[in-house]
Amino acid sequence: MASLVLKNLCKDYSDVRTVHGIDLEIHDREFVVFVGPSGCGKSTTLRMIAGLETISEGSISIDKKVVNDIPPKDRDIAMVFQNYALYPHMSVYENLAFALKLRKFPQAEIDKKIQEASRILGIQDYLSRKPGALSGGQRQRVAMGRAIVRNPKLFLFDEPLSNLDAKLRNQMRVEIKKLHKQLGATTIYVTHDQVEAMTLADRIVIMKDGRIEQVGTPLEVYRKPANIFVANFIGNPPMNILNAEVRSGKLHSGIAGIDEALALPEIVQSAERVYVGVRPEDISLALGAVPAGHISWEAPLELFEPLGATELVYMTIGEQRLIGQIASTDKLEVGQNIKVSAPREAFNFFDVASGKRLEVGKSSKSGVA
Repeated sequence: MASLVLKNLCKDYSDVRTVHGIDLEIHDREFVVFVGPSGCGKSTTLRMIAGLETISEGSISIDKKVVNDIPPKDRDIAMVFQNYALYPHMSVYENLAFALKLRKFPQAEIDKKIQEASRILGIQDYLSRKPGALSGGQRQRVAMGRAIVRNPKLFLFDEPLSNLDAKLRNQMRVEIKKLHKQLGATTIYVTHDQVEAMTLADRIVIMKDGRIEQVGTPLEVYRKPANIFVANFIGNPPMNILNAEVRSGKLHSGIAGIDEALALPEIVQSAERVYVGVRPEDISLALGAVPAGHISWEAPLELFEPLGATELVYMTIGEQRLIGQIASTDKLEVGQNIKVSAPREAFNFFDVASGKRLEVGKSSKSGVA
């Protein structure tokens, strides 16, 4: 397997720059997921790594060797596409064998590699079938098998599950995770689906407008989003963001319980206005005593949405709107006043001007993360 280093990677189309100076190091055997909205540059970045797009500026190094001018076929990379890219006139076996035959592998070795890959992916019974006789999930397994038999340095996945239904996507996510653990392959995976990113990645690269907004483990980007964009993009529903003023070191958001009980760190006390963020999942219904370390407030229940084990509750206080994801209960009615609470440490603070997270514990001079 291999490590990958991107240095100041840029892509221009005519006079328009779509990828802006990407710097990133991916370690050997790591599973890294690029995630972001449509048009953020994640697939373009992947295609530059594969050699399918030319690089306008910067460099790509695989195992410390710059590959900018090396053609795709010589980069020792295997790519799995959204549309499977299988040869429809060939059997599954022939699809798996095609690249190996081009490289003039001995037939015995081709058979061995195909049998091993088909066993790993559970497609042994389909080797004689044509792609048209397979389901979407089976075709995607064949596409992955074609990558596995090559034993490449890097596996690249470009939204491979987008064409599958929700249930099959869930199943294939599990299969891809198992496959990575089995093979220990260095893997780069592109998706717009944050659930795929959170469940598959060792580290997540969150992109917007051709730039990296944050790189971190799933828990890091969830608990400590680098800015308002990441806070809103990661999580469903997204993080609640409250507008607040700071006067005489005290918070004024218009929500009495939060303003009175939420102690502000020094960096926030020195601001004039801040955004305050709290995840819906951190808000719980306070039916009895408020748990230690929590702060509580009351709000009228505007709407609730049952989701089975949990339900979403929508609350509006003045101009502030909050969503909580609480354990399901039959004790709620629209219009009633409900009491909710959240742990103190669940609250994040963001700079209004830059949108960046204020790193609690740092001085005001270095506090914008």
